[in-house]
Amino acid sequence: MASDITSPSLPDNAVLQLREQRLAQSTRPFRARGCRVIRCHRCLLPRVHCLCHSFSATLAESTFCLLMYDTEPLKPSNTGRLIADILPDTKAFLWSRTNIDPQLLALLSNPDYQPYVIFPSSYATSDRVVTRVEKQSNKRPLFIILDGTWTEARKMFRKSPYLDNFPILSIDNDQNSDYQLREASRKEQLCTAEVAIQILSQVGDRRASEGLERYFTDFRQRYLAGKANRSLESFIAFSTGESNES
Repeated sequence: MASDITSPSLPDNAVLQLREQRLAQSTRPFRARGCRVIRCHRCLLPRVHCLCHSFSATLAESTFCLLMYDTEPLKPSNTGRLIADILPDTKAFLWSRTNIDPQLLALLSNPDYQPYVIFPSSYATSDRVVTRVEKQSNKRPLFIILDGTWTEARKMFRKSPYLDNFPILSIDNDQNSDYQLREASRKEQLCTAEVAIQILSQVGDRRASEGLERYFTDFRQRYLAGKANRSLESFIAFSTGESNES
């Protein structure tokens, strides 16, 4: 049976709150891979690799809205919550084709925000696609990320008509992802945190981009060290070729 260990008290973020909401809806326990591992309840990493005190929140001129597919908030490999840790203003909602959260619709219609849907340009008509953010006075860019597997993200994109009137900010990456925690259908597909890092850099939120990149690197190393059943130090030495092991 899966074991959770509660970490020292830290502020909840939108993804953690969504996780509790999703757990309350469950009729049976969620079993992720490695479900026998004793995990930190907050960051979902093995307790010995907990990273809950390795980040610091950062202010940004942008806001992210994570539209998460079903069990995505429950998965230890999810990186959306890294964004919410670094950027406390991050919003998160469970996606539903028919039962749309009214708070999500209220956010999308809020005149204080300038929404963009983050998705590859090949899936949208050319008139919707933009390659840069033109900031409007008195409006914060609101970047909507469809958080799930690639198949799930495409489904959300096709079946969310309330997003159809917003421009598509295309992040067409030509470099391989450093994620390594899940199998990608294409090598250049980025995980959620990597997408956010690129967007923040593009719009000039350098401090937030760099902070999230450091946090993502730390998370990835700790996650992979847990999978390899190694200490963090020995895993880093092994993965960089500095280990003396035979």
